[in-house]
Amino acid sequence: MNHKKNKTQDKEDKSRERPLISVEAAEKILAEFPVAVSIESVPLLAAQNRILAQDISAPFAVPEFDKSAMDGYAYNSADQSPAYLVLETIAAGIPPKFTIARSQCAKIMTGAMVPAGADRVVKRECTLEKDGVMQITAEDKNSNIRFRGEDLQTGQQVLAKGTLLQAAQIALLASLGLAEVPIARPPRVGIITTGSELVEPGTQAGPGQIYNSNFYSLAAQVNACGATPLAMGRIADDLEATTALIAACLAECDLLIISGGVSAGDFDFVPTAMKQAGVTLIFQKIAMQPGMPTVFATKGNKIVFGLPGNPVSTFVIFEIFIKPLIMRLMGHNFQPMILKTTLENDYRRSQAVRSVFLPVSVKNSRAAIIAYHGSAHLHALSQANALLRVPAGQLSIPAGSTVDVRYL
Repeated sequence: MNHKKNKTQDKEDKSRERPLISVEAAEKILAEFPVAVSIESVPLLAAQNRILAQDISAPFAVPEFDKSAMDGYAYNSADQSPAYLVLETIAAGIPPKFTIARSQCAKIMTGAMVPAGADRVVKRECTLEKDGVMQITAEDKNSNIRFRGEDLQTGQQVLAKGTLLQAAQIALLASLGLAEVPIARPPRVGIITTGSELVEPGTQAGPGQIYNSNFYSLAAQVNACGATPLAMGRIADDLEATTALIAACLAECDLLIISGGVSAGDFDFVPTAMKQAGVTLIFQKIAMQPGMPTVFATKGNKIVFGLPGNPVSTFVIFEIFIKPLIMRLMGHNFQPMILKTTLENDYRRSQAVRSVFLPVSVKNSRAAIIAYHGSAHLHALSQANALLRVPAGQLSIPAGSTVDVRYL
């Protein structure tokens, strides 16, 4: 009797499954999903590869003063004297002592403050100095002065909120005297891998077992986004244990990724476990290959993804859907690099119900589809530097066609 009730319940659950949605619909749902960015202040070097959380304006003009762009002599260009008395030598970081008058100049080093009365620096190679007197011996058409505010005016915005801080931006912030900067706190991304068949690298795999590559793939992808991956454990295919682990993990992370257990097999408990943990499922299937049984769900302000256990599916789903969302959690509007290339080989398929993402190798603006044996073929993925998307409804692409590829 209980067995019959369980089968009836299974049928009811399947009838209530959300329909297959398109890649475009899934992208739209995720792009419109509201997120809150948490802000923290960190030392300048700790901000590298992080996302700026507030606009930054120049606290002062850059340069702060008129400064010499050359080693040479500062003088007034209206003064056409045949020779100029050298009043002083001005080193970088030392303010001038004298104002320049007629028939006077100051020897000046690169980066030093230009003295009052001077509006030009003649470079040393165009001069001759003897006994404290300088003569201009060759024409120098440049003023050789970087004038105050030439680069930035006081209050001018220099970096916008959402900027990814890399070496050039770090240097700019340092030049403005900023020792700390406000950045978006990296989201804590929990990763659960499911499957009784999984063992960790470094241990001996038994008959029927495979190594847990999905955790390492996901953790590396999370790291590359600048977020913080959290190892939340590897769990066997057990509904009660999976439910308990999901509930516990949601208290520790902002976004939870569960790899495996989301399809329709006898031991795929993740969607049910999500529901029992109080998680609301937004969608469960995307019309794409690889990665159709992908779950997006929420609990309060916490985000949950359930991904297929096949390694290539896990990788592709992260790149297409999860990465942009993580970047938004850090205040950055991520846009993938999509470039036009020429397809080197023909592509054909027998059915076109779903969009398909193919690993390709792009070199010299030419894309070669990598021999691909399915969503567990990590070796093919490891040789790819881009993905080719073939939209639903398209059965073939002839060699020589111009195609858009998404760089990894």
